[in-house]
Amino acid sequence: MLAFSRFSLHTAPGKRPLAWVLALSLAFGAPAMAAKPAKPSDGALEPVMAGEFALQSGQLKDAARWYLEAARTSGDIGLAERATRIALLANDDARAAEALKLWREQSPRSLAIRAAETTLSLRRGDAPAARKQLEELLRDPDKTAWAHAFVALGSGGKDPKLGARLLGQLIDDNAIPNQLQAWLAFGGLAQRLDDEPLAERIVAEVVKRFPGEPRVALLGASQLREAGKTEEAKQALAKLLPQAARDPDIRRAMAAEYDLLGDSVAAADVLAQGPQDDRSYGLRASLLAKSEDKAALTKLYDELRKQGAQPNPSRRLLLGQMAEFLKRNDEALEWYRGVPGGQERWVARLRSANMLYQLDRKDEAYAEVRKLQADAGAGEDVQRDAYLLESELRAKDKDDAGELAAFARGLGAYPDDGALLYARALAWERRDRIDRAEADLRKILVAEPDNVAALNALGYTLADRTTRYAEAMELIDRARAADPSNAAIIDSHGWVLYRLGRNEEALVQLRRAFTLQKDPEIAAHVGEVLWVLGKKEEARRYFDEARKLDPENRALRRALSKTGA
Repeated sequence: MLAFSRFSLHTAPGKRPLAWVLALSLAFGAPAMAAKPAKPSDGALEPVMAGEFALQSGQLKDAARWYLEAARTSGDIGLAERATRIALLANDDARAAEALKLWREQSPRSLAIRAAETTLSLRRGDAPAARKQLEELLRDPDKTAWAHAFVALGSGGKDPKLGARLLGQLIDDNAIPNQLQAWLAFGGLAQRLDDEPLAERIVAEVVKRFPGEPRVALLGASQLREAGKTEEAKQALAKLLPQAARDPDIRRAMAAEYDLLGDSVAAADVLAQGPQDDRSYGLRASLLAKSEDKAALTKLYDELRKQGAQPNPSRRLLLGQMAEFLKRNDEALEWYRGVPGGQERWVARLRSANMLYQLDRKDEAYAEVRKLQADAGAGEDVQRDAYLLESELRAKDKDDAGELAAFARGLGAYPDDGALLYARALAWERRDRIDRAEADLRKILVAEPDNVAALNALGYTLADRTTRYAEAMELIDRARAADPSNAAIIDSHGWVLYRLGRNEEALVQLRRAFTLQKDPEIAAHVGEVLWVLGKKEEARRYFDEARKLDPENRALRRALSKTGA
């Protein structure tokens, strides 16, 4: 099925475990540093402006220094908070402590400041202080206080082992409140910290506290999967089937777990329980296509085809997609051309062009995308996607000139469009034209200085493909300031540290990134740094993990070639 991918690994947020997502829906984590700062007083205006300039330039230490000065001058609580958060991000513990003191004077008992204090203690490796602060947060009568402790413990420390040890101690002290969301969150955190005994302990405790709760059973299945106990995980999921028939949320969560276990057929079977709609049909079709179970997919297609006589745009679009899965390209084209109206019609026309290409009717395919590019009724997004599709098809034809010409015409129609510039930057990078890729990414940043995707992509590219490491760090730091918990950005930060020769620091960041997002490129990066540090057996485990996720990953192939692993 055709996908218009606008962002590569190093721009997209990763998938997170169910418990992590549930927790973050309640958590009050640190705000993005790119947010508008508090309005400064006259005396603080100059240092605030200097701080913002430093922040936008990726100079986090300078930004922390200027914001701290502004907070001292004005006594403004917002500036003190901002100075604290920037200093923590810059690994400037001394300024973080000073800014925290100013912040505390204005808001001594707020949950946010207590979470920041905990983060600083974890950063310093001060386990006794962190333990005391975490317990105080967890025992606060505010029912959301646990989320602050969760965020601090999950992201504050430099050593994952310290976080796991403290979490175990909190369980010993019975400090975690008797709230299902809290236990699910901390159970997910134990999994991300790669502490299997701790995860098993939390699952056992949460089962005892909340018997019969399906989300607890899902957490247990997830823990078994993380531990490599595939059959036991499937058995745990099978016990949930009665609840799945009644609860669509449980069905989707179970399907996600089965999919992570590599059993897409079972995932599709779960989704087949209960009432069906186009969304569930579409998910089932996608899973069956992923498993290459053509018999089951054909059965589902035939079932829906009987209902396809009605002029339902979404159903006909879905049938066209299913026909694509089954390589019935003529039928897919017929379904797409039969979509009668609505937004689905424009999507169907794009897919029709792709089907014409697959049917080797390339002249017709290119004629169709040209019609869409010129059709004012299609809307700017569809017209722009038509240029992206043409560039993709030209690339498949190995028509370099045609691919670049499609981008040029698209940018002529939509000057400085971010999606077109980004796609062209990827095309230049593929050709080893790093100068051209950089130029396009910088054009995006001229129009959108805080575009996290472009900041991270350019920073990573400079770190990975050039020796301009200082520039790379500035760009990545700007991305970190805007989105400090993004796994891909944390990975980029670790990678530039590695390229700078700061291997131990790099490993801390890369491990943290991998706990947030199980991704083959991040695993390859962790493995390469471990190898360079002489930890070859552990490195091989990460390389094996990357192979399981994507054996053809480019970063993995490069790491294996470099290390000889």
